[in-house]
Order: sequence, then C-alpha cells, then structure tokens
Amino acid sequence: MKVFEIQNSFGLDNLVMTERADPAPAAGQVLIKLHAASLNYRDLMMVRGQYNPRQRLPLIPVSDGAGEIVAVGEAVSRVKTGDRVAGLFTQKWIAGEPTRPKLGSSLGGPLDGMLAEFAVLSEEGVVSVPDHLSYQEAATLPCAAVTAWHSLIVQGRLKAGETVLVQGTGGVSIFALQFARMMGAEVIVTSSSDEKLERARQLGATHTINYKTNPDWDKATRDITRGVGVDHVIEVGGAGTFARSLKAVRIGGHVGVIGVLSGAASELSVLPILMANIRIQGVLVGSREMFEDMNRAIDLHKMKPVVDRVFPFEEAREAFLHMQSAAHFGKICIQF
Repeated sequence: MKVFEIQNSFGLDNLVMTERADPAPAAGQVLIKLHAASLNYRDLMMVRGQYNPRQRLPLIPVSDGAGEIVAVGEAVSRVKTGDRVAGLFTQKWIAGEPTRPKLGSSLGGPLDGMLAEFAVLSEEGVVSVPDHLSYQEAATLPCAAVTAWHSLIVQGRLKAGETVLVQGTGGVSIFALQFARMMGAEVIVTSSSDEKLERARQLGATHTINYKTNPDWDKATRDITRGVGVDHVIEVGGAGTFARSLKAVRIGGHVGVIGVLSGAASELSVLPILMANIRIQGVLVGSREMFEDMNRAIDLHKMKPVVDRVFPFEEAREAFLHMQSAAHFGKICIQF
C-alpha cells in the first residue's frame, strides 16, 4: 500500500510517499480502506519535530481519517464489513477520565497515523460516522470536532443564552462556533481577516473582531458584553493570547486551553485567575464516548463540517504547506 512517512529526520522535506506491505487484521481488529484524512496543527508540529522531538521514526503521520471497513479479524462484534468509520484519536480512551496510557495511544504519533491507503485498528478504536457526511467531512471529526465538543459541552457545560469567544477560524474554532450556535449560545469570533470574519458571520457568529485593526480585542469583548465578559473562551493562541483571554472572560467564567499557535510559554500573573475565580481547563481531544455523543448531535441537526480545501493523496505535502500558510478557514482534507 502507499503511505506517507516521516523518514530519517523531521521536516516537510522528509515527508515522503513510499510503499509498505498491505496490512491484515488480527483478532479484535479491523482493516479500514481509507478514503480521506484531515490535518490538524498537531500534525504539522509532528512533521516538523516540534510536537515530540523524541518521536521514533519512520512514522506515518496524521491522526484523523475516515473510510470503509473492508475486513475484520476474529471475535469482532462492535462493527462489521461495510461500515463507514473514523479512527479514534486516542485509541485506548474509551470513556472516563484520561490517563497516561490512554493519552499515549494517539494516532499520528506515537502510533502510525492515517496518511495511508489502509489502516488496521482495534475494533474499540473506531467510531461510526453520520450517514449524511462525506468521507472528507467525516475525516474532520476525530480531533478538532471532539476537542471543541469536549471543551464547550463536556467541560464548559454550555447553556443556551451564554456567550462564547472563539479565537480564529481554524478547525477547532469553527467547530466551536457551530456547536455553540447549535446550543443556542452567542458567539464572538476574532480573526485578522475581514473576509474570514464575514464567513464566520454567515455561519452564525453574532459579533466579530479583527484583532489586527483592533488589537485590544479583550476590551472590545468586554464592550460587546456590556462590561461583564464572556462565559467561555476557546483559547487556541497560547502564550500570545492567554493574558487577554483572562481579561475577556467573566468572573467565574471558563477558559478552555486548546492550542499554542502563538507560543507555549510566557510570564503569567496568576492574580487575575484568582481574583476573578476563573476556571482554566486544558483540553486534549476526548474519549470515544464524547465522540459518539457528538455524532448523535451532528446527525440530529444534520450539521456539516466546514472543509476549506481538499488535496489529492499525492499532494499531501502541499496540504501541509497550505496549513502552514494559515490561509485556511475550517479544515484541510486529503482525498485518497
């Protein structure tokens, strides 16, 4: 089968299409013919060597993929041949709280990922996808969508009428916008692009802020909420945005810490967290139980993920370059 590997060292120049032997499922496993994959910023960091410099190579990258089960091993009962499925990001996190062994079972590093024609996974590590979604749309769900769901619905306990601040228009942020609107919440979206902000309004954003022309977006958020602050912040910026997120959230509000797009480390005063009783929650994707709950909501509302662009399998490296440019709105997909 054809696969893409990070071979002897990290870097996009070392992401190479090559051949591996066709896999076969053992007992309790399924063989998936992959039809699509989608990229997350984590995948780009993994290829660059920034996510885990000690990751063993060669590695098939990319955590998110969807396809059709074409064979099953002995004693498989959860799924069957012909089922349309996506892989679970953390193969061993079925339900409950995360643990180190559960979090150490993620696809695309340390385990081989989905940038391959076929994948063998445990029957416990796949999730059936809604019928109304294409394979490309289904491939966007395992990481970005589950992360947004985990942050807002599970940890944030989002209620109708609350206000959510979403940073940017990447995969997690757009899913957060869609889920928040599904739940009847108001959404404020920030971006440096007026064009992207207009698209966010078309998806239901109540307010938008261009942080390039209005760098004090935390103050603008306070003005929009009449001085109160938002109930929830989807914090994907990291070190460069975290201090402003603490100013934008209300007393007793919730900040879901998800990304590090502007850096991972900075000096931080804990006083605003203490004095405003703010709840800070790190969010690392989620369990199969969360994934399945989310899919039921997506199916009920016939929600469609936002796909920015689809690249053919042979142009996987160009898909990574597109992500690196930060020009995308929503998810970047690869079609097999």
